[in-house]
Amino acid sequence: MSSAAADGGIGTVFVLGAGRAGRSLARALVAAGVDVRGLHGRHADATARPPVTGGDLPNSLGMATVVLVTVRDAQLGDALRQLARATLKPGAVVLHASGATDPAEAVLLRERGHSVGTMHPLVPLANPDHAADVLRDAWIGVDGDPAAIAASTALATRLGAHALTIPPGEKPRYHAAAVFAANFPVVVAALAERLLEEAGVAEDTARAATLGLMGAAVSNLESGRPHDVLTGPIARGDVASVQGHLAALRNDAPAVAAYVTLSRAALTLARERGTSAERLAEISEALDAAQRPPSTA
Repeated sequence: MSSAAADGGIGTVFVLGAGRAGRSLARALVAAGVDVRGLHGRHADATARPPVTGGDLPNSLGMATVVLVTVRDAQLGDALRQLARATLKPGAVVLHASGATDPAEAVLLRERGHSVGTMHPLVPLANPDHAADVLRDAWIGVDGDPAAIAASTALATRLGAHALTIPPGEKPRYHAAAVFAANFPVVVAALAERLLEEAGVAEDTARAATLGLMGAAVSNLESGRPHDVLTGPIARGDVASVQGHLAALRNDAPAVAAYVTLSRAALTLARERGTSAERLAEISEALDAAQRPPSTA
């Protein structure tokens, strides 16, 4: 039996790209008992765990049954071209961690008999020290050739994560969803903290209050669908509160734009939960009015 077959189809892994994502995935894979043969970046770092090699691709690349490319999207095409010129193990699977792109350069590897696909962790990999814990029970987007999907799924399983198959042709929509879930809450938190501070709340208190509110909202989502657990003035059909918010924010264009856009999405949830259609129409009119240019008459 081959080593790959004995290891659930994984075999040995080489990680190309030693930024935060690459170091995080490499460390988490090692912690999960996966044989990581190398972690390669632009600059060598012997103190890293696992150690990072730099410069020309090392010979250990040719021993890997799975090559995981974790460079930035802008560098992905160059990395795949480099791999297409390198000596890879026959039949090695090449995975990349981009959730946004389907690189055209993948054809160069397929022409050499290598399956290509995606392994995109749906978690922010900000700290390699915490990667194993962050990835445990997380979701990982997978797609590509059948052998690549099998390898991505096997790696996700070893990490204690779940595989989410990205529907064909839907990567941009899938990645936009990931941005909404992972990036925009940070933006919303920054806005909330700023507004509290501008209202006179101390910075540390503003941060703690914002985190408390957001943590409670996420916790509520564990017990019901979004329209069931939505709270606040739009869920209640509280027209006066919304009008008061818009008045308070009228000289803060970024906050008004965010408030109006998110409130329109909240209107849909409120309709689904049965909030008064008449009151929601009044709220919608208030949102429209907040975006009308000032009258010059």
